[in-house]
Amino acid sequence: MQDSSSPLAILKARFGYDEFLPLQSEIIENVLASRDSLVLMPTGGGKSLCYQLPALLLGGTTLVVSPLIALMKDQVDALNESGIPANFMNSSLSDLEMRRVEAAVRNGHTKLLYIAPERLALQSFRKFLHELDINLIAIDEAHCISEWGHEFRPDYRNLRQLREEFPSTPVIALTATATERVRDDIIGQLGLQDGGVFISGFNRSNLNYSVRPKSDAWERLIGLLESHKDQSTIIYCFSRQETEDLAADLTARGFEARPYHAGLDGDTRRRAQDDFIRDRVAIVVATIAFGMGIDKPDVRLVVHYSLPKSVEGYYQETGRAGRDGSPAECVLFYAFADKVKQEYFINQIVDESEQRVAREQLARMVEFAQLTTCRRRYLMHYLGEEWEQENCGGCDACLEPREEFDATEISQKILSAVIRTGERFGAGHIIQVLRGGRDKRVLEMEHDSLNVYGIARASGKSDLREIIGLLESRGLLTTEGDRYPTLAVTEAGREFLQTRSSLSLPRPLDGGARRTTPQPSTEIQFDERLFEELRVLRRRLADERDVPPFVIFGDTSLKQMAARFPQDSDEFGRISGVGAAKLEQYGADFIAVIQEYIERHGRPDIHVPEARPSRARPERRPGPTFDETRELLSRGLSVVEIAEQRGLAETTIIGHIERIAAQDDSLDMSHLVPDAATMSEIEKALEVCGDEFLRPVWEFLEEKVSYNDLRLARIHLRRGPPITPG
Repeated sequence: MQDSSSPLAILKARFGYDEFLPLQSEIIENVLASRDSLVLMPTGGGKSLCYQLPALLLGGTTLVVSPLIALMKDQVDALNESGIPANFMNSSLSDLEMRRVEAAVRNGHTKLLYIAPERLALQSFRKFLHELDINLIAIDEAHCISEWGHEFRPDYRNLRQLREEFPSTPVIALTATATERVRDDIIGQLGLQDGGVFISGFNRSNLNYSVRPKSDAWERLIGLLESHKDQSTIIYCFSRQETEDLAADLTARGFEARPYHAGLDGDTRRRAQDDFIRDRVAIVVATIAFGMGIDKPDVRLVVHYSLPKSVEGYYQETGRAGRDGSPAECVLFYAFADKVKQEYFINQIVDESEQRVAREQLARMVEFAQLTTCRRRYLMHYLGEEWEQENCGGCDACLEPREEFDATEISQKILSAVIRTGERFGAGHIIQVLRGGRDKRVLEMEHDSLNVYGIARASGKSDLREIIGLLESRGLLTTEGDRYPTLAVTEAGREFLQTRSSLSLPRPLDGGARRTTPQPSTEIQFDERLFEELRVLRRRLADERDVPPFVIFGDTSLKQMAARFPQDSDEFGRISGVGAAKLEQYGADFIAVIQEYIERHGRPDIHVPEARPSRARPERRPGPTFDETRELLSRGLSVVEIAEQRGLAETTIIGHIERIAAQDDSLDMSHLVPDAATMSEIEKALEVCGDEFLRPVWEFLEEKVSYNDLRLARIHLRRGPPITPG
């Protein structure tokens, strides 16, 4: 029998998982032995658990340093929902809130304290730390301490002093992206001498990588968003203005999108992120330079509309896709002009060493964008991991293998057509001219009289568009403008024409036949109608508690529920992601929805229906299980007594009451609500905080009234004028 205080027992009880992911157990063992650790693990690989679980077995408080202020609240909410006391301290808190957190930490009511690195520069804060029993220091995004890292942050240098002031406290440094040079720098900066270096595989097998020409990026982007309709998407852009313009253009095309960059005021930025995390908007358009700190597990598409500054940055940003293990797509739009933009800003860097590092990083990124071989292999090799497979089955180079062909003549024709038309038209117009098209614009401009008109009639439109994109990537063509780009020939392109040099370009093998190596599927079959109803319930519970939906349960957990149809606590407890705290808090509500679904539809043999159902939850009347609850209510039994008689959780019974009350105005529930004095306090709190979310009400009442009583009071008050309870 498993020791209840062992890491594996805590993994199930608190986090809801039956087994550790690769390396997690070894890392946790190293931490518990008070040894330093450097952990390199891909996004979604379970880095956080490596310090969160030991924090529960060690005495005192674990200090977590993270640069992602936007993430802290979500991480702390998720821990508290799992029954793990956690808090954060950063610039988003008021003085009063800061004092409350300090008191909770001093009183031993906090196992994990999250802080931003700049707080370490405050003498008063370091003095506060010395009053605590710090059992472990966890440093997230540890690559930020290295000038060779893609996100060097000077505030991270304060960690040296922290290490000196707590020399006997073990340190665990964690990152998803670090080359060997960066790893060595982290070890040196933090003095990680007696510990271990744990490197998990960097491969994200559920991600598909592809690079597309930017000459027609707008229409390609629209196609991508159509294929990922209503799915969470992040689009990275080069500039703040581009994020706002692109978000506005997408909204005009019927896609609700929010811009997100450092130049927006704090409230606007928080609303954009909050709407995205809480599934109120599907698309966020963000600058590459600004770290969003998105911890959302169900992002299905990440688009780089402009070239990232480094391979590490690209890997980390694409790593925000598919954190739940389900398939996701990562698309980069590349044009040589984006390289020129990045070089302009690199030239503004005063420090020669920093400038040299930035140039080297950009060169590797351009190399990746221009690859004709496996992109996954390049990423793995760059990060220090070899990839032996010939075909990864998950990038455009492997799914659409290519061969080199002599492109000298067709390239000369394209470049000549761009010059002859005045270098002020887009790819579509140039293709019309080359193929002898009778487009109205071609005729109006009298381009049918040019000597380049019709000189490439034998070439297909898609072939010409592909070659134009390749000429851009080789720096022979450039584009100006993003929404309606026009083509121009670069100096290198003019030199190519003048010297009549030869040129080879890649093209698809066998006319574009796809060669695939299927990746093992991590998806399970599930009933999509039930899945959508569970999502609606999750959203309601999340709104009541003022937390993101994934803090309640991730999509993977809901899919398992919609595949296994758990109908009691034992079965529900075996769902991945269901720990003891969440089983007690949410199990009854989800089980009730599942039972009700079976009553209406039966339990299907095939869990994937032919048609995808509407996201809207169908209106339904209470079934037999609610009739039993109604009968016991009519006898004047309390929620506790009904739960005992029916063998159900109290939260399930309250869920029944909520649905019955919505259908039956005559239901007498006055005996269920708190006493008159408490009801008066609740009413006042609801007036101040509103009745949509219960968490603010709970906090306003200083946590003196339980969630169950708050739910019952709200049900009662929503039905009409309050009745004074007996």
